[in-house]
Amino acid sequence: VPLLESGGGLAQAGGSLRLSCVASGSLYSFPTMAWYRQAPGKDRELVASLGRGGDIHLAPSVEDRFTISGDHDKGTLYLQMRSLKSEDTAMYYCAACRGGCSRGYSPDHSWGQGIRVAVST
Repeated sequence: VPLLESGGGLAQAGGSLRLSCVASGSLYSFPTMAWYRQAPGKDRELVASLGRGGDIHLAPSVEDRFTISGDHDKGTLYLQMRSLKSEDTAMYYCAACRGGCSRGYSPDHSWGQGIRVAVST
């Protein structure tokens, strides 16, 4: 299912950004949507996920700073990022997961093209 991210950009440390994702097809086969990120030279990692039933997972590194929300039926997903740190700098990817979302990249998921987030100190 095609996914389109928006809302990235440059922020100062301590600032906020909000990412949005819209799915343009059916999510029937994808019970969970998620945000991943990949910093330069590092593997892609799961940041946050939101299940169709409302169950939420947040990575420990962001759980007190980021909020995930969305409407699975409408195919929308958001990531509100607060108190940004330089280590949050990465490409952020919206994903639709078949079953549970993996901790890293999986070819079984549908992926957006990614959107860049850069945090300056």
